[in-house]
Amino acid sequence: MGVYAVTGAASGMGRAVAEKLEAEGHRVIGVDIQETDIVADLSTAAGRRRAIDEVLEAADGRLDGAVLAAGLGPVRDRSRLPVIAAVNYLGVVDLLEGWRPALAATGAARVVAFGSNSSTTVPLVQNRTVRAFLAGDTERAVRSVRIFGAQAAPFVYAASKIAVSRWVRRHAVRPEWAGAGIRLNVIAPGAILTPLLERQLATPGEAEAVEAFPVPTGSFGKPEHIADWVYMMLSPSAEFLCGSILFVDGGTDAYFRPNDWPRAVPLRGVVGYLRKFLGFAATRRA
Repeated sequence: MGVYAVTGAASGMGRAVAEKLEAEGHRVIGVDIQETDIVADLSTAAGRRRAIDEVLEAADGRLDGAVLAAGLGPVRDRSRLPVIAAVNYLGVVDLLEGWRPALAATGAARVVAFGSNSSTTVPLVQNRTVRAFLAGDTERAVRSVRIFGAQAAPFVYAASKIAVSRWVRRHAVRPEWAGAGIRLNVIAPGAILTPLLERQLATPGEAEAVEAFPVPTGSFGKPEHIADWVYMMLSPSAEFLCGSILFVDGGTDAYFRPNDWPRAVPLRGVVGYLRKFLGFAATRRA
């Protein structure tokens, strides 16, 4: 049986994943801000360092996989924006960078990072916000959404999830990840009945907006649904799954953007495509 690190393991989808893994006989090292194996505040550099070090110690330097499920929703409180930004982005990429040697040590590790269908369904997310995240500058990312005033939270949230997805796709194919046997992918849930969504549904001012949001299947998802998909993405069946983003959202992404992808390589992208094609072939010959 394997050893897996799971962030956000104390509640919601992270807890459902941890319970699924344990039910299948695996060992889970849970990370959360409360009530789990390793208590760490992923919004701070010290907390992330603690999560990295204590997981490595508990796993004895070898991880069969990791699930980065910790995250904060778009709470409309401007004072929380830096925390949302840090947890949702740095709480994924910093931990993955820190755990990479332990993942590589097993030669066949699987990693699932939690994205969101907000990465494709929230309009007007600014490229400069995403670029700030990818540069690791969450403070600049927060400053970039000031123009949205009290409505800034959804844009920070969506940009953080776009950035996580792009980071994964950029790194998943690199020699130090794919070449080390690590399969790095993203799951992008939609409206799932987590404690956060339940609180929103219990708030009259928010419930109407949540219930009006298009979900073609007609109902919200359950954490157990996501846990089952994550378990598959951690299994040997995911050997050929690399740099993928799996939407599990009741059809919301397809409803809003049915024609946005797949797309053929445009004319302006052919030169870059050929450069990468030839570069890969040269690497294989080396």
